[in-house]
Amino acid sequence: MTREQAVEILEEYRSRIDVIDLRILALLNERAVIVEQIGHTKQAAEMPIYEPRREDKVFANVTAHNAGPLGSDAVKRVYERILDEMRKVQRDRMELDKKQCS
Repeated sequence: MTREQAVEILEEYRSRIDVIDLRILALLNERAVIVEQIGHTKQAAEMPIYEPRREDKVFANVTAHNAGPLGSDAVKRVYERILDEMRKVQRDRMELDKKQCS
């Protein structure tokens, strides 16, 4: 394989990754909208944002359905970060709701 052929192949792979990244972004934002709704509901019921049992269920769900090549530990680390950011979305939504009620 020549360098030029490798560059062409890499460009194609990277183009495919760019498309996948946009799909992931859309799904993360879709998830965040639902998380905002959950935050609103939790606030109305005076429930805490952090629910370790629920997070354990999320980890169990994604690792049980993981077909690889990512290992379960990698998937869990990715979801730990996603859930951290989603808790922030809930906190921000609750703060916004409090300000609007004041």
